Amino acid sequence: MKNLVIFDLDGTLLDTIADLAASTNHVLEAFGFPTHPIEAYNYFVGNGINKLFERALPEGAQTEANIQKIRSAFIPYYDVHNHDLSKPYAGIPELLAALQAKGLQLAVASNKYQAATEKLIAYYFPEIHFISVLGQREGVPAKPDAGIVRDSMRRAGVLEAATLYVGDSNVDMQTARNAGVDAVGVTWGFRPLAELEAYHPRYIAREPADILTFLG
Repeated sequence: MKNLVIFDLDGTLLDTIADLAASTNHVLEAFGFPTHPIEAYNYFVGNGINKLFERALPEGAQTEANIQKIRSAFIPYYDVHNHDLSKPYAGIPELLAALQAKGLQLAVASNKYQAATEKLIAYYFPEIHFISVLGQREGVPAKPDAGIVRDSMRRAGVLEAATLYVGDSNVDMQTARNAGVDAVGVTWGFRPLAELEAYHPRYIAREPADILTFLG
């Protein structure tokens, strides 16, 4: 019986790709680097913003100095514009409300930096109580390291068998595997179904309501 459901954020709870693309393109253009179509960002995101910038920078410019320069301009801009175009996926607010009504504990485990993770969850899901909202933090390994899942489980006071991890990418499927918990791959996010199936998640959800049937 599952007691804790941990969600990835970008591509799982929220469709954030347009704001991530617009903010990154804004900063790239400001520093004279080429920009990218929104669709390219589906494959740039998932491993934290430093990796996003590395992937977005052109060949030969992917230096640590350039990554940090982009980061220093991106964060204040994205902090203002991170909910211009972002929105919950259809059915997600209803799913979270249903899980909460059933008495399940809910958590967020994201590779988005901590301040933005907290801000977006508070903005879009003010009626939902999350036992923990964890993003990328200084000195804490990013997913697919299992630490963020184990931290969520510790805060909820549950073990692996009582935990379900929900995400939309190979990073999420690896994270669940590394943590020893059942994974749900969702098909409405940024990555294709084949990428999820390659990691053999316990469940595939084609719409949010499917997750209610996976609780045991």
